[in-house]
Amino acid sequence: MSAGFRILARARKVSEQDIKNFAAIPVANISDSMARMTAAGARLRPLHRGGKLAGAALTVKSRPGDNLMVHKALDLAEPGDIVVVDAGGDLSNAIIGELMVAHAIQRGLGGIVIYGAVRDLDAIQAGSFPVFAAGVTHRGPYKDGPGEINVPIAIEGMVIAPGDLVVGDNDGLLCVGYDDIAAVYAAAKAKNDAEVAQMAAIQAGSSDRSWVDAALKRLGCEQPGQPEPRHG
Repeated sequence: MSAGFRILARARKVSEQDIKNFAAIPVANISDSMARMTAAGARLRPLHRGGKLAGAALTVKSRPGDNLMVHKALDLAEPGDIVVVDAGGDLSNAIIGELMVAHAIQRGLGGIVIYGAVRDLDAIQAGSFPVFAAGVTHRGPYKDGPGEINVPIAIEGMVIAPGDLVVGDNDGLLCVGYDDIAAVYAAAKAKNDAEVAQMAAIQAGSSDRSWVDAALKRLGCEQPGQPEPRHG
């Protein structure tokens, strides 16, 4: 088996319950619960009409501008899977278009992420099937390979291994590693519950804002009506 042109088996993937749990939490709150250290970059944007992307990753590393292995990945993916493609971020040629999206929908997949370009934007925007991409171009792809399926990939520093959880909404895309699922979910749910309570307090006019002045005082910020700090 040759590195660079191979198809591997996926050894594990997140559970349906994990996917359901994370789908109910905004990506921003999940991100905050991962110390704001993980992101796929602002270039990856949702292009579909609307709706959350959440599922287990089936990863593809393709040569920029070539989609042969992406076609194979669509055939291999299981219902609910997210096909995540590292096409090098190149925008010269579209990796997928309307026909491939239709095939993914017919097979019951959960979404497609392209670190590269797509085409047939009108059709993608008219539908609710989740599609994230870095750009759009009318120029079509080649189908010559090489490429790899079910290998670890990296999108602007965010590593995605086969079977990891991938979530996306209008704020962007995020990967939660398989081994981190339980800890991140517990923190993200607590964060989300706290924000729900905070929003209720804001709407009731009872939000506690004392932390702002406390932070300014701790950081030594000079404010009107306060004595200037004394120096040595």
